[in-house]
Amino acid sequence: MQERKRDQYYRLAKIKGYRSRAAYKLKQASKTYNLIREGQRVVDLGASPGGWLQVAREIVGPEGLVLGLDIKPISPIPFPNVHLIEADIYDPEIEKKILNELRGFADVLLSDLSPQIIGAWDVDHARQIDLARRAIAIAKNVLRPRGNALIKMFHGPELKGLQEEAGKMFFRSRLYKPQASRPESSEIYFLGLGLRNWVAKEREGMEGQAEDEDGKNRDVTVE
Repeated sequence: MQERKRDQYYRLAKIKGYRSRAAYKLKQASKTYNLIREGQRVVDLGASPGGWLQVAREIVGPEGLVLGLDIKPISPIPFPNVHLIEADIYDPEIEKKILNELRGFADVLLSDLSPQIIGAWDVDHARQIDLARRAIAIAKNVLRPRGNALIKMFHGPELKGLQEEAGKMFFRSRLYKPQASRPESSEIYFLGLGLRNWVAKEREGMEGQAEDEDGKNRDVTVE
């Protein structure tokens, strides 16, 4: 507890009313790479307790839409354009649920998904990579062309291959560690900027998936 109190981002989060210190990771990523913009539609996987939802709502403003998804309940965030779903990312219908809730494709996909850490490094790494791989698959199905993604991964032997696989989907990509990440943490984030059009055209089982070439979102409802 004393260590947490000495953590500047923990203290800042308390002062500013953010639900977690992780809020500053997203603030830094978005400021550095213009990840999220005003008026956009954002989906946040593994959104509990809601720090990233708060930041995303600040950036998109009243005209945007933010959707938080977690297998655990999330306490409501008192804005009408912040929607919450209690669901499992491995639900085969999850992409359809996201599209219906957003009433269209997402401009940005965020994933701070993390496994239950057991302290066995190889197991923790494998579980985190599996979560990241699922987040990438969801991004492929719910992001509009030119959309952006920020997805948590862990350092380890499977990182490079997954980074390269995901990187092919975007015009620009890199690994990024926000200043707010603890130095001793093995977490690293995959940053993808500008989903390529060919990815959108390969969507599986999605109705009305191909947006206009100018990247504008069309409203969709998937039965």
